[in-house]
Amino acid sequence: MNNNEGKVLPVDIRSEMKKCYIDYAMSVIVGRALPDVRDGLKPVHRRILFSMHELGLAPEKGYRKCARIVGDVLGKYHPHGDSSVYDALVRMAQDFSIRYTLVDGHGNFGSVDGDSAAAMRYTEAKMSKIAVEMIRDINKNTVDFIPNFDGEENEPSVLPSRFPNLLVNGSSGIAVGMATNIPPHNLGEVIDGVIMLIDNPESSIIELMTKVKGPDFPTAGIIMGKAGIREAYETGRGKILVRAKAEIEEENSRHRIIITEIPYQVNKAKLIENIADLVKDKKINGISDIRDESDRDGMRVVIELKRDANPNVVLNLLYKHTKMEDTFGVIMLALVDNEPQVLNLKQILSHYLNFQKEVIRRRTQFELEKAQDRAHILEGLKIALDNIDEVIKILRGSKTTDIAKSTLMERFNLSDKQSQAILEMRLRRLTGLERDKIEEEYNALIELIARLREILEKEELLLNIIKEELIEIKNKFSDERRTTIEKSARDIDIEDLIQEEEVVITLTNGGYIKRISADTYSAQKRGGKGIQAMSTKEDDFVEQVFITSTHSDLLFFTNRGKVYKLRAYEIPDAGRTAKGTNLINIIPINQGEKIEAVLAIKDNKVEGNLVMATRKGIIKKTPLKAFINIRKNGMNAITLRDEDELLKVKLTYGDAEIIIVTQYGYAIRISEKDVRPMGRNAAGVKALTLREGDKAVSIDIIVPDEDLLVVSENGFGKRTKISEYQLQRRGGKGIKAYKITNKTGNVVGARICKEEDELMLVNTSGVAIRINVVDVAQTGRNTSGVTLMRSKGEDQVVAIAKISSSEEEAINGDIDSDQVIPAEDENNSILENELDDVISEEENTEE
Repeated sequence: MNNNEGKVLPVDIRSEMKKCYIDYAMSVIVGRALPDVRDGLKPVHRRILFSMHELGLAPEKGYRKCARIVGDVLGKYHPHGDSSVYDALVRMAQDFSIRYTLVDGHGNFGSVDGDSAAAMRYTEAKMSKIAVEMIRDINKNTVDFIPNFDGEENEPSVLPSRFPNLLVNGSSGIAVGMATNIPPHNLGEVIDGVIMLIDNPESSIIELMTKVKGPDFPTAGIIMGKAGIREAYETGRGKILVRAKAEIEEENSRHRIIITEIPYQVNKAKLIENIADLVKDKKINGISDIRDESDRDGMRVVIELKRDANPNVVLNLLYKHTKMEDTFGVIMLALVDNEPQVLNLKQILSHYLNFQKEVIRRRTQFELEKAQDRAHILEGLKIALDNIDEVIKILRGSKTTDIAKSTLMERFNLSDKQSQAILEMRLRRLTGLERDKIEEEYNALIELIARLREILEKEELLLNIIKEELIEIKNKFSDERRTTIEKSARDIDIEDLIQEEEVVITLTNGGYIKRISADTYSAQKRGGKGIQAMSTKEDDFVEQVFITSTHSDLLFFTNRGKVYKLRAYEIPDAGRTAKGTNLINIIPINQGEKIEAVLAIKDNKVEGNLVMATRKGIIKKTPLKAFINIRKNGMNAITLRDEDELLKVKLTYGDAEIIIVTQYGYAIRISEKDVRPMGRNAAGVKALTLREGDKAVSIDIIVPDEDLLVVSENGFGKRTKISEYQLQRRGGKGIKAYKITNKTGNVVGARICKEEDELMLVNTSGVAIRINVVDVAQTGRNTSGVTLMRSKGEDQVVAIAKISSSEEEAINGDIDSDQVIPAEDENNSILENELDDVISEEENTEE
């Protein structure tokens, strides 16, 4: 032992085994079994596609023997068994195994019955058309290349993958201590999901699911319920129940069950064999015959039933005891920077999008350098052409090309490449036409270089390129969804249990909110006392009233510029005179925060802009899509300065005209186009210059040929033609809109309305009154109008709401705290209610 001292190293067998096993495990995980999140491929698939690319097996070229392809992959990149390579190649060619085949196979590549493919010496293959998109731009330095196993070749570490292949074609594999099982999806849906993420990086998984609806298996089938899909997309793991598509037919008083689609990865021949065994063992009764009538046109398995058999009972037994109903266990495990991670839907799309940014950025840099090199050569050629006589003289006087090159470089301050290009220039370049071509090419290159630099500097342009190229791929390769998604009895959506109806939402100054049926109120004449809208505490009063659907989203904007979201049915239902529920119990608003505007969005609409106005005359426009993903604890809608407060929020579509009215009776009419779109956290710009002590009280959208109805604190009001308010530039002081006196009080609100509309007024006691707009006198701008609502004591009007006569506005229009819209169903419309309230003659007497 002394002679071997220094040569023998004692090792603990436990630690050595552990180290070696971890090395082996990581080799399997990274090098064989798991796909990369960027291109969705395992190393063997990536090497097959790259090898086919090197062999020139493009879709427009001829087929090549699979044995040649497999040999090339084995010899250059994949030092494993030939069967593993051929099996991977075969799978990429099977339209029942992969949603969008990456290999175009010629010959016997197996069947859904479990038949294996013919030997590789018999079959042929080339890349499919969509596989070209996986490899596109690989020669433009878009991805890194690494040495192969023996260092003699270089192979790509990842393919450019111009579409999200991980989700589109899915992946399955068993590593050491972990496994992945990602289902295939519809190409168009996944691309739409990426585009949604480009447009709104804050999109939630639920919002992404409006685009990526669920797996789309190549063998079609029916997914039962959305609960498993949602769980898989939110956590990366889930169980999806898939059923065969079966129809019951009747012929000559006998029934038959026709199976046309089966769950993914189910062997049709074994399925039929299993059914036959169940009939033989008398576990399923009523089946007289089973026939497989499948052909090149599609799958068709016919199950003949006995005369006395109940077809629905037999079908349910088949679902219960056979693979006609199967569970797909989703494990969305992939490599992120060579580390295995379980990813949710948004993470997969985000990793892919970040990868594409890198691909486009590297491609653009490559093209920029190439364009700059060419422009550099053309600059040298232009110098030579401008001094052609002297260049010829130098060439003729030089004994060698090296002397000529050095002389040119010294005389005209040229680079080595420029001098070499001049030496290689042909005589035909001396013609006028060729000189013009050089000039045109140079000018085009200068424009290209400028555009490429702009792309590298502005991420917005880079994202637009990604979006355009994805849309191009979608238009070229996308097809209809094959797998349908049906609701399961276990998949109960609470919204399905809520009847969709029009409801009135009332909100008090103290923050109490409730919803009641829309047909509670009925119209009264101008000057009436109204009916009780809700009971309030002594120091509280109703401030906002509007009508919407129970299935609408409600966006609550606070005076501090924050926004919260609720579904309308989440507002507690209450009686007409009930106080309601405090918003603090529904929305996590902060102390001192007060709801100033509410917007109802139906059917997840994302078109349009939100125009916000503040008390200090600031206006801001932000795209509605920026408010789709709102957290439970709310988010900022506008940045407020100098103790300003948010006033109102309106929905517009790019070309609206806006009128803002102040409490001192001034108004300004401006164009939406004067306000540029801004982000959520922007502060906005000045809409009008306020007089000392004045503040804005109303903002509304101009409708041609309608009137501006102004209401004062003491219940006076009048209509004025909107044409009397001329369009002004943003930032002006505005013009007189209402004559204020001690009798009228300051202006409390204003609305754009037409004669067919109705108006609801609410005072500090919680009393509401509805009047017809046509009953309000139409006068000039500088007038006070007539009495609209009589109030007792010190009661004042604090809120007004318009009840529009347009049903289209009810479905798609701007709904906010100052607006009430009618029900879609005319039979249930508030406007249809009869004027059956008993109102004394004295109460209805016009002043």
